[in-house]
Amino acid sequence: MRVELLDYELPPERIAQTPPEDREGARLLIVDPDSRDHVTLTDAAITDLAQWIPPRALVVVNDTRVIAARLQAKKPDTGGKVEIFLVRPEGPGSYERLMPDGEPIVVEGEIWRALGKASKPLRFDRDLEVSEDLSVRILGRAEDDGLLRVLLVSNQPIADAIETYGQVPLPPYIKRAPTEDDHARYQTVFARRPGAVAAPTAGLHLSNALLGKLAIAGCDVVSVTLHVGLGTFQPVQVDDLDQHPMHHESFEVSRAAARAICAAKREGRPIVAIGTTVVRTLEAAARMTEGDEPIAACSGTTNLLLQPGEPIRVVDALLTNFHLPKSTLLALVASFVGLKNLHAAYAHAIEHQYRFYSYGDAMLIRKRLPVEDVRP
Repeated sequence: MRVELLDYELPPERIAQTPPEDREGARLLIVDPDSRDHVTLTDAAITDLAQWIPPRALVVVNDTRVIAARLQAKKPDTGGKVEIFLVRPEGPGSYERLMPDGEPIVVEGEIWRALGKASKPLRFDRDLEVSEDLSVRILGRAEDDGLLRVLLVSNQPIADAIETYGQVPLPPYIKRAPTEDDHARYQTVFARRPGAVAAPTAGLHLSNALLGKLAIAGCDVVSVTLHVGLGTFQPVQVDDLDQHPMHHESFEVSRAAARAICAAKREGRPIVAIGTTVVRTLEAAARMTEGDEPIAACSGTTNLLLQPGEPIRVVDALLTNFHLPKSTLLALVASFVGLKNLHAAYAHAIEHQYRFYSYGDAMLIRKRLPVEDVRP
């Protein structure tokens, strides 16, 4: 698929810089594709989501929790500022340090893959200070992906130290520093499994009250996990999407979630994914499943790239935010509605002053088209 087919022009002022005052305060575009060349669009509001979701639907959310992945460190000798952006943990590690009397000691900690940014090139085997209780040792670069390998050292559990001293990893198109409010609002109300470095943004719209409305409407809610990785911001730099090196992300579908999904499929109940991360999780699991069931409990990593022409096996409807041009997320949405309908929906959203990206408004695609109707 040609990446240029996923391009569109977005006025910069349409990029949401802050969340709505209330979680349910966003607008909602209802997208009902009738065919590859025609779609019905209806302006609505997130607060009324329960009345737009198909009756008796099984709603699937992503329960990943965003970590405070952005660490502001300094060089002890010069005080120079260094930003360390944590990507994913690698495991326990250590290094040997010489004490002033010449005696060596072993310093133990936790190794992470990370990005680093400073005014001057970073030097390996040097310590950086985040706080009195958290330091970062740059060990070198990983051979497989080129990311930094850093050792985090603290007197408290590393996960606790990261949450204490790190900052919310707001995406680069939000042109401001994170605030205390972002610690709550850039996190879903059902987040419970730490590991993401970006939020599953469609889930940010769901409040506990809205989940209650879904239950009253007869919808069940189950959770899966996909830890959103750095690749969510990775630009597509090839002309043909098939040549794009898709990033890997860790995921898990529990036995309870798999049983609920299989039961819903048998009963003819639609599966509604809250966000593209849920689509990737369920469709990856479906491709790992053998036998007659549509999906089975599993875990691992996925680099699944969904685009027009790729069958959607499990998910029937999708709640999603508006995504960046020429992105793999936009290709995934196109696999539901077709390219012409996708552009029609985005043109409508821009014309009617919808807010875009992570803190922006959302669209609900209430059914997916057959594969033959979405090919470019």
